[in-house]
Amino acid sequence: MNLTMPVTVGAVLGLGVYALIRALMPSKRSAVAQVARIDALRARGTAYESSRQTQESGRLGSLRAQVGARVSDFYLQQGWEQRSLRADLAVLDRSWESFLATKVLLSAAGLFFGPFLFAIVWQLGFSSSPVIPVWLALLCGALFFFLPDLEVRRDATEKRRDLRRVIGAYLDLVSMSLAGGRGLPEALMAAAEVSDGWATQRIRNALADARITGISQWQALGQLGEEIGVEELKDLSASLALVADDGAKVRESLASRAETMRHRELAEIEGSAGEKSQSMLVAQLLLCAGFLVFLIFPAAMRVFQV
Repeated sequence: MNLTMPVTVGAVLGLGVYALIRALMPSKRSAVAQVARIDALRARGTAYESSRQTQESGRLGSLRAQVGARVSDFYLQQGWEQRSLRADLAVLDRSWESFLATKVLLSAAGLFFGPFLFAIVWQLGFSSSPVIPVWLALLCGALFFFLPDLEVRRDATEKRRDLRRVIGAYLDLVSMSLAGGRGLPEALMAAAEVSDGWATQRIRNALADARITGISQWQALGQLGEEIGVEELKDLSASLALVADDGAKVRESLASRAETMRHRELAEIEGSAGEKSQSMLVAQLLLCAGFLVFLIFPAAMRVFQV
């Protein structure tokens, strides 16, 4: 009976080491994964080096850059694309390598935080089992590894909501520019130059890149929507590609789409207000219940004592 716990702990640790080795071993990649790896390495060779020189500095910065590059290579070797997470990072204008480095470093910190937490509990005299530090280290490491994902998804949801609001106003401006006699390319760029906010700046940069690369501006908007995960921009690109030669149809399409987005935004605002009112009602009910318990408790204690 005394050997049961050490054998169980050794088996679990051995299984974990085996799973880690299997994960680190390079697996066979398909042709699609190989092409994606080559494209990613080529893009990183041009963009990542310059961004690393401007953003990373000091020993900690160089360590983050090295860890991020190696973890990114490991993701490419395994074929893990993480498209939704990459789209969230693109909305937040954050580097994929820097994000992976943050995850790994936080996980390593969690491995040390678990035994430290156990030491505090052990000093208080609550537990003395030698197995608890191992499980606390693994649990804290896994928890710290996934915490950046939750933060990125939360912030990206907020920024996408702001971007959808800007797109509705942007479509109205494009429609008015078309009504004033401008062509579609000029109207798209003129409407994007009205504001200096981050959303209009992303749209303006995409339109400016379209002129350099030689693609149409609605195709550039579609690529931007694909990159940051905004369906409204992809739908706008598809509709503009169908009616780009007819100015009247373009104005009607943009006006109806902007009206639809406004109605959707109003529905979301009303839904959010309803959720907040319901939460306030629940809080009031809990407060009333606590007040009733506070009033009834002394009398009930006297009755039960008698």
